[in-house]
Amino acid sequence: MLQLKNNKILIYLFLFILLGTISNKNLDKFEIPKINKINIIGLSDEENSKLLNNFVFLQIENLFTLDKKKIDKIISSNNLVEKYLIFKRYPSSLEIKIHKTKFLAYVKKDGVNFLLGSNGKFIYTEDIIEKIPLIHGNFKNNDFKNLKYLIDKSNFDFKEIKNLYFFPSGRWDLETYSGILIKLSKNKVKENIDLSTIILADKKFEKVSLIDLRQEDQIIINDK
Repeated sequence: MLQLKNNKILIYLFLFILLGTISNKNLDKFEIPKINKINIIGLSDEENSKLLNNFVFLQIENLFTLDKKKIDKIISSNNLVEKYLIFKRYPSSLEIKIHKTKFLAYVKKDGVNFLLGSNGKFIYTEDIIEKIPLIHGNFKNNDFKNLKYLIDKSNFDFKEIKNLYFFPSGRWDLETYSGILIKLSKNKVKENIDLSTIILADKKFEKVSLIDLRQEDQIIINDK
């Protein structure tokens, strides 16, 4: 907040000095400089260029009268954006720094592939990214968000998950790249994940193919 106030003081001081050097004769000809340069960084060159094309309207504005709501609407409409920062370079340049969302999983909708970003948005894709799981089932973003949070809090490596299966009851199954299926209960997900990690680390269960934890106080383990 202190830095913001200091920036405002510098702006007002700049205007005071600038206006103070203009004579009355030339005052009617004076114009605050329009934005003549916009730089967007953080996405691919192609995506940066597409986003930049949406800011043509800024060329008739100046840094003192930016429509922040309109800018936010344009940037937020891009599903690749996690968050962004805007830097005003006085007197006439603007820099927008994009933090790109992280791709966490694949989702198929009507036969079309989408990436699920850490911003909770779906991004159409034709490319295949290794080491992110494919989610099966009709889930809500909060369902996956909660599961991802619990996995990250455990010692289980999310990158080892090949498939995630969501069921109408609100329960998840995990399938690893090594072919192990882990059936989680609905209410004790964190405990289930921690227990699965312990089982998989035990050499006695090197050939395990199924860990069923759906029933409380009961573990079913099948070998390959």
